[in-house]
Amino acid sequence: MRGRTSVITGSTRGLGRAFARALAEAGSNVVIVGRDPLAARSVEEQLAGLDVGVLTVLADVTRRQDIERLLAASVERFDRVDVLVNNAGACIHEPALDVTDEAWRDVMSVNLDGVWIASQVFGRHMIDQGGGSIVNVGSMSGSIVNRPQWQPAYNASKAAVHHLTRSLAAEWAPHHVRVNAIAPGYMHTDMAPVNDPAFHRHWIEDTPQQRAGEPDELGPAMVFLASEASSFMTGSVLTIDGGYTVF
Repeated sequence: MRGRTSVITGSTRGLGRAFARALAEAGSNVVIVGRDPLAARSVEEQLAGLDVGVLTVLADVTRRQDIERLLAASVERFDRVDVLVNNAGACIHEPALDVTDEAWRDVMSVNLDGVWIASQVFGRHMIDQGGGSIVNVGSMSGSIVNRPQWQPAYNASKAAVHHLTRSLAAEWAPHHVRVNAIAPGYMHTDMAPVNDPAFHRHWIEDTPQQRAGEPDELGPAMVFLASEASSFMTGSVLTIDGGYTVF
């Protein structure tokens, strides 16, 4: 991916941080996107020795003006954007009857509206330039109902991300813009308390591989979907969950 530019939302921590590193290791310039300047600086330092261009843009994915500014800054620095990774996400564990309108909206605004806004803004840029690749970060929760925790807003948002992925893939294929998604299972991140004994029975013991995944294990799949290695692949949702969803 030498000479290409990848924009990764929510890349100051967790999965996004791992995606930024994987794409940089593959030779891509990287635009780090988040809201925490100290965390962003830490990612910059991690990528410093990889001989690629690195830019940080602080932005809120739910604000269209922030995303338009993100695109402008990326193009000003690197001339074009070839890859968009829609990774920023939010989750709440609450039974359906306890979810407030505000909490529901908070999850949907990041997980779905943010993906929509960024895809539309960057998709227009990619169509104008003759092509590109968008990779959305969905979840196995878009296909199953998790247990023992209840998370209806998160599940619904990720199911919507998966189908939005297919919808955009179909519409933009003639413009050489590919849109795919990955659907991770339980991963070691700040968002998922995989080490909490309360969840071990269902999260770990119900996974055929008997463990949670590490963010770095998703990196090769992200590079595959972002690059020309997957040139005949669009509208796909790639599940990476240690086998959790086979049961």
